[in-house]
Amino acid sequence: MRMSREDAAKNRDRVVRTASRMFREDGYDGIGIAALMKAAGLTNGAFYKQFDSKEALIAEATAFGLAENAKAWEKVLEDAGDDPLQALAEWYLSDIHMAHRGKGCTYATLASEAPRHDDDLRAAFDEGLHKSLSILSESAEVDQGAAIRHLSRLIGAITLARAVKDPALAATILDANRASPAEGGSD
Repeated sequence: MRMSREDAAKNRDRVVRTASRMFREDGYDGIGIAALMKAAGLTNGAFYKQFDSKEALIAEATAFGLAENAKAWEKVLEDAGDDPLQALAEWYLSDIHMAHRGKGCTYATLASEAPRHDDDLRAAFDEGLHKSLSILSESAEVDQGAAIRHLSRLIGAITLARAVKDPALAATILDANRASPAEGGSD
């Protein structure tokens, strides 16, 4: 029985969403096609009907994750009040974000892997970063350099805090980077 275009599109979307989460959890090379498709509730054959290769899925799933990040940041910055950079830091460096890689920031979980993959993936990072910096610059009314510094600080902090075994050290890393510039943090 032939699948409708609508069903095929829903299946593709399910695979992209599942891959985006699983890649953030386990890395691009930490999950194979069989496990990914099983998690999406589909067969391996369905993968090859939808995607040319794993690299194609990696680029699409990453672009999806970056777009989701941008939507979340827009929401936080819209509701931020007088200090959008501080609001973003407190939200981004929260315990819940720290604990949930699969639902969290694509930059913090996958940016270090991107150079080992193809140009389509790197183009997805380029596009996502331009969008993120634009959102941050406009919402916080800062120039691109300040937006880059702030974003880099947040990504670096969550990455380091997740990398260490000592929970007290992880908390110290997050706390130090939640501090506003007036409290000793830097932008």
